[in-house]
Amino acid sequence: MSATVIVRDRIRNSVFRAVHRHNLVYNTCWEDPALDRLALGLTPSDRVAVITSAGCNALDYLLAGAGEVNAVDVNPIQNALLELKVAGIRALDHCAFFALFGSGRSPRARNMYFDALRGRLSVWARRYWDRHIDFFSGRGWRRSFYYQGTAGSLARLLLAKLRLIAGLRRPLEELLGARTPDEQRAVYEAKIRDRLWTPSLRWLLSRSATMSLLGVPLAQRRQIDEQCPGGLFGFIRDALEAVLTRLPLADNYFWRVYLQGHYTPDCCPEYLKPANFDRLKVGLLDRLHVHTATLTDFLRRSEPGLTKLVLLDHMDWMSHAQPQALAEEWNAILAKGGPGARVIFRSAAPCVTYLDHLRVRHRGATVALGYLLRYDRALAARLHERDRVHTYGSFSIADLPE
Repeated sequence: MSATVIVRDRIRNSVFRAVHRHNLVYNTCWEDPALDRLALGLTPSDRVAVITSAGCNALDYLLAGAGEVNAVDVNPIQNALLELKVAGIRALDHCAFFALFGSGRSPRARNMYFDALRGRLSVWARRYWDRHIDFFSGRGWRRSFYYQGTAGSLARLLLAKLRLIAGLRRPLEELLGARTPDEQRAVYEAKIRDRLWTPSLRWLLSRSATMSLLGVPLAQRRQIDEQCPGGLFGFIRDALEAVLTRLPLADNYFWRVYLQGHYTPDCCPEYLKPANFDRLKVGLLDRLHVHTATLTDFLRRSEPGLTKLVLLDHMDWMSHAQPQALAEEWNAILAKGGPGARVIFRSAAPCVTYLDHLRVRHRGATVALGYLLRYDRALAARLHERDRVHTYGSFSIADLPE
């Protein structure tokens, strides 16, 4: 690798770290918890650790029956978002809560915050939302909370381009009104496909800055380029076409929230539904613990016996930028995970190649991680096909040694 490429990669990784450490990146979770429920089989005896992201799935695991959920994120802003959701569940009625996190806006957002929510937040979260509670005001070009943050801002920009420049406003409305994948496919092929995949969109999606805003680090982009015949653009096109033509859009709240700017009562994350909101309010939230730390630091401080760990896709970046830190993380997982603890994770790559040869410590010996993990590849493959997000190359389920 040339010196120029090394310097360029360092700059790109620095930009990615700066975006992720100092901004709200994810205003909603981009992992399908319906898959996680089936992969994890949560029970009251389970102690879960999950990377926070936007906190939606941490709340979902409580509703699925987990006895303890630890939401861990190195970005304090992501945890501040989960804190705000928790404060809202505790202090607001469902109608007011849904206005904020379902509709993504309320003219009363500022009043609700200062009257009922602010006093329930940590000092750091309070400082953040003192400056940013107008994300929910419904004013301006980004009229919804779901068009705020880096991913949300980019979604709003792309939507404006599609509606105004490509003339897809009405076809997108038809697509969202379709009730079956066959109806979706007919609209997509006749009215959307040829106007969507333009050279300008290809150029925009090829930019490292664009990918950083979406939370895609350089290492993930390279994995896609190396393993997918069509490269990054082909991967994105194939993923989106699967969502639009093969999977039902009627219940796909992941994509609909960015196309519409809001959830609806019948198409939203589980924590926003009235009955589940009430369950969280009357006691389930006591099982939730929020930690601002790296996963490794959290594990080192935690009691042994964690039974389920949800790692999202962060190992893709660590495998390239911080391989030693990745080994340390797995040393901590092996030390604090209970016998047979289940780990699930996602990757941009169709085939994860960086874990099997990772050298870790286990019972006093140094061994290859692949020697220790027991994968349920058949279940993972079946669930991956049903993934409503469909932007990951693979989904993995692995159990620690007994």
